[in-house]
Amino acid sequence: MVKFNYKIVVHFDGTCYRGWQLQKPEIPTIQGELIRALKIIAKKKVLVTGSSRTDAGVHSTGLTANFQIRIRIEAGSMKRALNSLLPEDIRVMECDIVDHSFNARFNAKSKVYVYRVFFGDVCPPFTSRCAAHIPYPLNLKNMKKAAKHFIGEKDFSSFTSDEPQKKRLREISKLKMKVKGEEIIFTIRGRSFLRYMVRNIVGTIIDVGRGKIEFTDIPAIFAAKDRRKAGKTAPARGLTLARVLY
Repeated sequence: MVKFNYKIVVHFDGTCYRGWQLQKPEIPTIQGELIRALKIIAKKKVLVTGSSRTDAGVHSTGLTANFQIRIRIEAGSMKRALNSLLPEDIRVMECDIVDHSFNARFNAKSKVYVYRVFFGDVCPPFTSRCAAHIPYPLNLKNMKKAAKHFIGEKDFSSFTSDEPQKKRLREISKLKMKVKGEEIIFTIRGRSFLRYMVRNIVGTIIDVGRGKIEFTDIPAIFAAKDRRKAGKTAPARGLTLARVLY
């Protein structure tokens, strides 16, 4: 019997979730909520493939997923059905029926992450859910100089907590740091990312801004291939998976 392949783009506030990947039933995850909703629609458990695994507390405005079911439901109707069953902090913003060969994980060409930092004395409550609050003086000029060292293909061993046997070579094609009022917005684009890689990059740049690391030390940190040499891991709440490109 023919299966129909659905591609969805999911926005979510990750504050109350333990990340994307399905865990035990009592542990709230984004994938788990989608599987729960689809089981009601399809009358059986449905495998949902995501473009990325997000950490606990991380948000999305662009995570892409796909799933296959044996009944054909018009894409707009599927979107409405899912949103009626999902919690309000998870929304399916786009839904399309696509070719059977499409896989949200393996067909992804690149991903764009956005990391927000608020450096004013008092962080507004609505900002605090999606930005890290760093209430310290920051040398923004040195931070921008540090950011340039992360662009290109490099061994990111010093910026990940992934298992030792995993290949650490990754390419950052874009790292832009924009300052707007009391907020810093980092935009980072790459083909794929290691565990905590984006948060460790941003955490290191923040430590440069606080004077704990010199921007000129970044090449030596890369060369050391030692996580202990880099800066702290930036908080999860500041990170959003903004887009996945195919």
